[in-house]
Amino acid sequence: MIVKKWYYGWNIVAAATFLTLLTVGMRMGIGPFFIPMTEDLGFSRSLLAGIVAIGMLFYGLGMPLAGYLVGRYGTRFVLITGVTVVVLSIIWSVQARTPWSFLFSYGVLLSLGLAFTSPVALTPVIARWFTRQRGMALFFLATGSMAGIAIMTPVFTFAIEATNWQTTLIGFAVAFALLTVPVAIWVIRENAPEGTDTPSDPNQTKSANPVSQTLGTMPFTEALKTRPFWQICLGLFACGFSMNLLGTHGMPMLMDHGYDSATSAFGIGLIGLVAIFSTIVLGRISDLLPKRNILSVIYLARGLGFFALLLVGTHWELYIAASIGGIVWAGSIAMSSAILADVYGIRLVGILYGWAYLGHQLGATLSSWLGGWGYETFGTHWIAFGMSGVLLILAAAVSYRLPKKGFTLVPA
Repeated sequence: MIVKKWYYGWNIVAAATFLTLLTVGMRMGIGPFFIPMTEDLGFSRSLLAGIVAIGMLFYGLGMPLAGYLVGRYGTRFVLITGVTVVVLSIIWSVQARTPWSFLFSYGVLLSLGLAFTSPVALTPVIARWFTRQRGMALFFLATGSMAGIAIMTPVFTFAIEATNWQTTLIGFAVAFALLTVPVAIWVIRENAPEGTDTPSDPNQTKSANPVSQTLGTMPFTEALKTRPFWQICLGLFACGFSMNLLGTHGMPMLMDHGYDSATSAFGIGLIGLVAIFSTIVLGRISDLLPKRNILSVIYLARGLGFFALLLVGTHWELYIAASIGGIVWAGSIAMSSAILADVYGIRLVGILYGWAYLGHQLGATLSSWLGGWGYETFGTHWIAFGMSGVLLILAAAVSYRLPKKGFTLVPA
């Protein structure tokens, strides 16, 4: 019996997934902090929402920079730089008492640090280590985002209720540093073996996705002028709008609708919990079915789920809506990055993903502000959450027009 040798690339995927859990859990898990921060700091909802919105913008602006630095200095350097910035920014944040100080510490600096430890910094190294199973590997990375919502939202809620938001932030900084630095030093390896994860036996089936083995030769500036890149950007804009709206205003919305904090946290966390398992299934089929079809279905079902969250009235309705929504909550980012790798080649995936993710964060910025302003101005969450549903349905239509699997874009 032939025993397959364990492929080291999966160690990198596992470590990157766990780092993503912490990074996204903090950046998208603002909901538990939102009301305690407004009460303690004396900020209005719209003021704190504005600070969060600016933070999301800088999180997005840090993505292209992270992608560039990864290409120039490597993943390890970017991760260690990011964790250093995160720790320093949290130390400043817990001492900040004025809007300007809190804006620069929690909004700007923390966001830049988290951008350097985000999936954008980790996607290029995974793309280099995987060819045949690239879709699955990137989907596993996406489980970190979902686990961040599922695990960190209840954890933050419990920690804040047991202590306060400042102690919770400090605890996160310590745990984040203790986990990220060893991973960066001892787990991350930049250079993948020749042939990556493709079968070494010539009699075995070749890559299920031969396009993934094609290195793109298109210049970066030319890639920015092509339609698939902007289709991905538009989809990620809707993705960022919806994900951050749920992370920042999901708990306040449910509490305004009569649910207690524990039920609200569990309802939001349930979406991420279900998404962890659904992501594994989606990862299995992502290298078999057209990626654009999967991405389109994800956006469509997620858009309908936002309308469902606004209409639920009982605990069981909330849990059912969250469970169904969780099935398709994950995967849009993984699919988008995999499509970019297929269409443009792995040489450009890091920098293109960084710029495309800026669209994600522009959507997140808008939803952070709109969620607070819309509620304070009109007394309803339908403005922001309804817009999220519409944007996601439009993203589904746009994504369905992306190139089919097996398409490689090359310069004329």
